[in-house]
Amino acid sequence: MPAISSSSGRPSRPKSKESFKLSKALSKMSRNVLKTSKEIYKELPRVALDPTYTWLVAGLLFCLEIVLNVFIILRVNYTEIDWVAYMQEVEGVINGTYDYMQLRGDTGPLVYPAGFVYVFGVLYYITGHGANIRLAQFIFAGLYLVMLGLVFRIYNRTLKVPPYAFLFMCLASYRIHSIFVLRLFNDPVAMLFLYLSINLFLDKHWAWGCFWYSFAVSIKMNVLLFAPGLLLLLLTELGVVKTVARLAICAGLQLVLAIPFLLENPVGYMVRSFDLGRQFFFIWTVNWRFLPEDLFLNRYFHLSLLGLHLAALAMFAVYRWNKKNRLLGLLRLEVPEKEEEESKLSSNEIVSVLFTSNFIGLCFSRSLHYQFYVWYYHTLNYLLWSTDLPTVVRLLVLGVIEMAWNTYPSTVESSISLHVCHLVLLVALWVKGHVSQTEVKVKKVK
Repeated sequence: MPAISSSSGRPSRPKSKESFKLSKALSKMSRNVLKTSKEIYKELPRVALDPTYTWLVAGLLFCLEIVLNVFIILRVNYTEIDWVAYMQEVEGVINGTYDYMQLRGDTGPLVYPAGFVYVFGVLYYITGHGANIRLAQFIFAGLYLVMLGLVFRIYNRTLKVPPYAFLFMCLASYRIHSIFVLRLFNDPVAMLFLYLSINLFLDKHWAWGCFWYSFAVSIKMNVLLFAPGLLLLLLTELGVVKTVARLAICAGLQLVLAIPFLLENPVGYMVRSFDLGRQFFFIWTVNWRFLPEDLFLNRYFHLSLLGLHLAALAMFAVYRWNKKNRLLGLLRLEVPEKEEEESKLSSNEIVSVLFTSNFIGLCFSRSLHYQFYVWYYHTLNYLLWSTDLPTVVRLLVLGVIEMAWNTYPSTVESSISLHVCHLVLLVALWVKGHVSQTEVKVKKVK
């Protein structure tokens, strides 16, 4: 007799072959998933420590950053600082005022080069004359993600930093996210184009790299801190003649962008947009809070810092960036073909020189304001892992620097802590010495 089902009283059908195969396939799949999960778990330490997995960790963090930026925009209040002033400044240009001495906003006169006017002029129109703050925030979130992708590509090319360090770089800094999506400063826009230029330098597209480097300078001139290192790289890689041609690209772009303003008032444009002697307010300083205000404002103090800056650059140029002790060879008009391959710069040499050049400038800066953190934040991991400091010290330096930049208003203790961390890193970079191509090749083999 056929078997009777207890629920319906109907005869139960035997399982078909298809159902059996499906059950078997699902069982096999679950075993494979479990096996793969165990393998991934076993590989986690390697993924966290091996720089060759940078692309994997970077991809995961990039996805998390999308969610994080949207969350910050929707849940954290926007704080107005300079956005309205930016819009007022570019509105003056849109209304036909090209004299830089006449352009100003609520926070003071326009003090940025012409590229700033064009970039924020576009944002002025996109955001409804600057009124749509939420849209501007999402645009800046997009700019942040593009910049982060460019930064990750640099780290993937150099393979120096363990991937776990990127967790701190991406997810641990409230200040950096605030600078982008809660403050809408122009500093991160300039840094985006700076990192674009570095990627082009890594690909040996020196002409295009110089073009976008110059465009970054035209948004904010802090990017000039990379210039000493860039000049040395150009001379090393290309010789004097080709270097002059690349510098002409930089100067030519500045000239073209500034034509409307130079025709109106050339002196006014140069005085306002490239004012290297501009005085900073003591109330905003992050790095010199422990000084008396009169000393902070003293011109002799500023000249002393400039002298130390130039001396440090000269020392690194001669003893650390001087590839194979051939500094005088940089003055050759051209690099001979037989030495062309030998003179080629590695990715680590390019990045190390540029990042260190910028860092030296920040160490001896007359003042650092909170938005200036983005000038070197994404370079800190590379610089720290370029040294022989113990990992615990590297992480401690990152943590103390983050603490100092998040202390508002700055205190004597936070400023001193920041200088101590800068000094530790600068000395460690000096002690480490030059990153040679041979060292890079050995690391890749390992």
